[in-house]
Formats: sequence, C-alpha cells, structure tokens
Amino acid sequence: MQPGLYKRTMKLMGNRFEITVVAFDESWAEACIHDAVTEIQRIETLLTTFQDNSETNQVNRMAGIQPVEVSAEMLQLVSRSVKLSKLTQGAFDITYGSVDKRFWNFDTTMQSLPDKATAAASVRLINYRNIVINEEQSTLFLKEKGMRIGFGGIGKGYAAERAKAVLQQKGVTSGIVNASGDLTTWGTQPDGHPWTVGIANPDIPHQLFSSLTISGMAIATSGNYEKYVVIDGKKYSHTIDPSTGMPVQGIKSVSILCPNAEMADAMATPVMIMGIKAGLHMINQIKGMACLIINDHNQLFTSANIRLQ
Repeated sequence: MQPGLYKRTMKLMGNRFEITVVAFDESWAEACIHDAVTEIQRIETLLTTFQDNSETNQVNRMAGIQPVEVSAEMLQLVSRSVKLSKLTQGAFDITYGSVDKRFWNFDTTMQSLPDKATAAASVRLINYRNIVINEEQSTLFLKEKGMRIGFGGIGKGYAAERAKAVLQQKGVTSGIVNASGDLTTWGTQPDGHPWTVGIANPDIPHQLFSSLTISGMAIATSGNYEKYVVIDGKKYSHTIDPSTGMPVQGIKSVSILCPNAEMADAMATPVMIMGIKAGLHMINQIKGMACLIINDHNQLFTSANIRLQ
C-alpha cells in the first residue's frame, strides 16, 4: 500500500501557507498539520508588528529609550539576523522597518521617485549595528529613537523551518512546508521520487521558468513581480537598497537553494540588492548554497553548483 499526499492551504502571517505531508492515515496527517499550523500561529504572535503587545513592537516602542527583555527565541533570531547582516555587508537588515514609508507606497499610484537626498534620508535609521543584544540579561535595545525591527525578510522561512520541525517530531518522514514560495522539503513523494519545485516566470508568475528536483532542501524566491510601480515606463521593485534608499533594478528574481528555509529566505533579497556579480560571488563562497538569478532581459545566471531541469 502506497501512502497518500495530504495538504492544507491557509493564510498565516499575512501569507499563503501550504503544508503537505506524506502519510498512510488521513486523520493522523490532519492532526500533524494542525500542530504545524499552531506553531506558525505562535511565531506570528511573537514576530508580528500588527499587535501592540508582540515582542517585536515592545522592542520598537522602546527604541532609543531602554532595553526590553525578550524570549530566548527572539534573542536568537535577532542574533542570527545580525550575523546575516554582517555576511551580506548590510544588504540584509532587520532594521529596514525604520524606512520612512511616506516615500515608498507601492500599493497606490506612485507618480514619481523621491530625489536622491530624500531617499537617503528615508533610510538613515536602517543600521543593524545599532541593535544591542545582551545575552546575559536577555534584552534587545535599538539605539536610536524611531528605529524599528521587522522580520519580513526572514520570518516566513523561520516559520517554515519550525513547522517542519514539529511535523518531523510527530513522525512525518516526508513533506513540504510552502510559505508563499519560501519552502522547505524533506523525504520524498509517495512514489519515492524527490520533490519537483518550480521557479516562477517573473513576467507570468503562475507559469514556470524552470524547475528543480530536491529533497532535504529549501528554496526561497525574491522577485520584483510581487510589488512594484511603473514610472515613465520603467519598473521599480518594492525592494529598497538600504545604502541609497532607492529601489533596486536590473534583476527580476532571485532564488536561493540551501538546506534551511530561514537562511534561503534571508539571502534572496540581499542578492537582489548586491546585483548579479557581487551576489553570485558571495553565494559561491558559501558551502551548501546555490542561487539562480533572472535579470531584466530574462537572462538566467546561476551559481557554480546548480543543476536545472
């Protein structure tokens, strides 16, 4: 008897999550998925900026005033985020929440870009070096008033990994947790084959550009096709370069492949910001990580260690 695939799709953390497990018994599979969903909801409560009493908002409220005691989980996530900021020379930075959003509203009809000086001023508070982590006291402190942390660049990947850990603890030997395109896989399909994962076509997101077969790996994609604005016929992505305050250009999408969804999620945007040459150079230095970039002219660039279907 061959096991079956059991799936559930729901909106969590403001995103579409799809959890897939391979199991022989439907009710057992449903119970496992229920526990994974509960774990994602717990993480959402911890990281959200939409609830006043979340740990994230408590830290943000006390920016420039005093340190805030946080859970060990929050402290460790921020510590890992700061390490990633150092690795990417600030292209990944959880203090991006400090950006002045008056100049960047990609949901409405933006008519023009701010001038360079205004754009630079809008990102002046983005600086991971101003996060003070005190492990002994288990506190976080943002040095400057108005600074804000946010986990939009790493939170989905972290939640996917946590959900996977819960499912594995329950005895699920194969599955996928897909957090709106940031996904982690383990085991195999019911027929024993690895999972096939598609890379979206940036021009027609519901069509595939290419695909890969993976198992025990995670993949995350950052693209300019999700939120953007067109000004004078030119497309500007919602991804802002923290060093200039201007939207990044030249790249349509970046997909990162590595064993951990949190890491994949966190590394996709920095490669977009760094550009093709510097981004690929960085990825090629990191063991177990691969990258696929589609530029504005639909040319494909890959790191040294990737094989496409």
